[in-house]
Amino acid sequence: MKKVFLSGFVLVMVFLFSYSASAQPEQDTVTGQETVTETSKRISTVQIKGNKSVSTTTIINKLKLKPGDIFLESALNKELKRLYATGYFSDVFVETEVHAEGVIVTFVVVEKPIVEKIEFRGNVRIKSPRLSQELSVKEGTLLDFNLLSQDVNAIKIRYVEEGYSKVGVDYEIETKPDTEGVTVVFLVNEGQSLKIRSIKIEGNENLASSEIEKYMATKTEWWFIRKGAFDEEKFQTDLDRIATVYRSKGFLDVRVDSTVEYSPDGQDIHLTILVDEGKEYTVGEISVIGNLAFPENEIREQIKIKSGTAFDFQKIKGDVDNIRAFYYDKGYMDADIGLRHKYNSSTDRMDLIYDIQSHDEIYVGRINVIGNTKTKDKIIRRALRVYPGAKYDGKKLKRSKERIYNLGFFEDVYFETTPTDRKDVNDLNVTVKETKTGELSFGGGYSSIDAFIGFVQIRQRNFDAMDFPTFTGAGQDLTVRGEIGSARTNYFLSWTDPWVLDYPLLFGADLYRQEHKKYGLSGYDYNEMRFGGSARLGKELTDELSTGLVYNLEEVKISDIPGDASEGLKAELGTNTLSRLTWDLRYDTRNNKYSPSQGWISGMSLENAGGFIGGNRAFVKGYIHSSFYYSIFEGIVLELKARFGLASSYAGTEDVPVYERFFAGGAATIRGYKERAVGPRDSAALFIGGNALAIGNAEVTFPLFKDLLKGAVFYDIGNVMQKPGDLFKTSGGGEGYKMGFGAGVRVKTPIGPVKLDYGYPLSENHGDKKEGQFYFSVSHGF
Repeated sequence: MKKVFLSGFVLVMVFLFSYSASAQPEQDTVTGQETVTETSKRISTVQIKGNKSVSTTTIINKLKLKPGDIFLESALNKELKRLYATGYFSDVFVETEVHAEGVIVTFVVVEKPIVEKIEFRGNVRIKSPRLSQELSVKEGTLLDFNLLSQDVNAIKIRYVEEGYSKVGVDYEIETKPDTEGVTVVFLVNEGQSLKIRSIKIEGNENLASSEIEKYMATKTEWWFIRKGAFDEEKFQTDLDRIATVYRSKGFLDVRVDSTVEYSPDGQDIHLTILVDEGKEYTVGEISVIGNLAFPENEIREQIKIKSGTAFDFQKIKGDVDNIRAFYYDKGYMDADIGLRHKYNSSTDRMDLIYDIQSHDEIYVGRINVIGNTKTKDKIIRRALRVYPGAKYDGKKLKRSKERIYNLGFFEDVYFETTPTDRKDVNDLNVTVKETKTGELSFGGGYSSIDAFIGFVQIRQRNFDAMDFPTFTGAGQDLTVRGEIGSARTNYFLSWTDPWVLDYPLLFGADLYRQEHKKYGLSGYDYNEMRFGGSARLGKELTDELSTGLVYNLEEVKISDIPGDASEGLKAELGTNTLSRLTWDLRYDTRNNKYSPSQGWISGMSLENAGGFIGGNRAFVKGYIHSSFYYSIFEGIVLELKARFGLASSYAGTEDVPVYERFFAGGAATIRGYKERAVGPRDSAALFIGGNALAIGNAEVTFPLFKDLLKGAVFYDIGNVMQKPGDLFKTSGGGEGYKMGFGAGVRVKTPIGPVKLDYGYPLSENHGDKKEGQFYFSVSHGF
């Protein structure tokens, strides 16, 4: 009996063990992770309890756990973390019930309360509406204690900027029994306002106080322009910056300290900066060692600092960058440029040792394009000037980045090299961040020339005629625009493909109707209406050089000419058909075609109207232009521009039509003179233009407020003459060169650029009153 009982007991234990194993997932004895078996329990239902503001559907969608999934404890923990991370709940826990059909999983949530009201207490100097602008927490949102902490700091910063550096800010949460929401109360102890009345600098012998003050953010109070607020943290940063400036000039042992004195009433601060300059070190012997890969003299050409000059950290760092760029441009992407400096007691100088390890030349592996969701890969790849299998070239990488930016489709472009299984090959990752390329814009503007004008435009700069329904990604440009105003009415349709049929050949077509009315200060003494179209071909010959051919056919109608006009001008009345062919050549090395700060853009064009291509007017025109951009300092850009043009009639056409002549004077040519007022006039003093043009412009723009506001100063010179030989005349009422100078501002606004210039004429012009002219325009940007 004992044996039978023992056997039965063993069988029962085996059965229970088997049942237990079938009801639970197994655990790996090495990793401790649960493993799924064929008999594991499955989840039958997922429920949510406790939610009132956040819908059940929203919470379920945050979960990865679904009915039918294997029931795992580790999976429940992950789901709890996932729900916490939403920021909706102050507490989350889970309940489970095992049934024959499976496990019911219930997530019980405790929601964060809703912020019903936000109040400020104790604030007198800064009113509540202004403080509200600093907050991230908003009424009607869930209470978030992390955001509350950020808001406390934001309020403190706002007060410090106003001079209340001792401000105290805290918050409390108020609840009411009759509501589930809360009131957030910010408690402000403003303290006393502290204003900086004076800043003295002592001990500075080699740097003037005025120069040191340029590097300081801390300033004294000055009227309503400077608040003179004292910020302890900002002041300490200023002291560190002053020390850095001294070290950059060779004073390596400099020490900068300060004292602070308060006025008797405790409201004013007098700061004294104490400078102990220490010894000025100079550069001693300069050595170049290591595995150079190039002749030493070529490396030394990159080192601009010289022995005997001040030990200037800034210049030395610049030399290191120069050497690194030298190697980078020649394919040594992994070159290590080390620098050591050592005091030489025998010469009392600081020796420099450049230690260079060139390593191997690096070749381009795969090129990966990342981040483009709309633009096709090939649009980006065809802008690149580095290719798989070629040696890395820093200059070509830089040019590639500029070309991608100049497409106008991306707000950011990043290049990154990544190693491969070959040490001499690195892949290139081209990461782009796309910007909006499609726009529907409408609005109005005003200019001193055209008065009021309204416009509507649809444009897609990254158009794809074959990609339905988004029509984006192929790099084509489609523009539909209409303008209606006091002085002009224009309609314009244009399409351009820079790589037609995936061949590096530009093709475009335009259709337009343009009308200028005899109105105000527009410079038109008659009404002019043009209707026509054009077809364009273009080809990049090199990265910088391109050429193009344009055929244009248009009808030109001239009307409403004054009765006292000359017979030559009256002869222009009526309608003529112009058929013209224009060839142009352009050289462009600008670093950014939208906002250039360095480089050239130069070009020439030759135009023939009539003759062998038809039309009832025959003339030729030649035009040369060149612009040079140079960054004087960061943000300060010099632009020099020159333009020359000649025109002549032929084949029975007595003179070049007035509407095809050159005109000057005004916002786009010579500022200080009325629009189109520089150049020949007829017996009734009407503007009739000329057949020769020469204009030069010099302009410097500089930032006034970050990227929003720029200032400008300019000087313009030039004239328009009836005959090319007249360009060399230097006297007479309408002869000689007209000069103007002035200043202006450029404002970037959401509705488009605002431009205001004031120009003053320096030369007489046909007896016109010598007075300054304002040129103002508000328009949408292209």
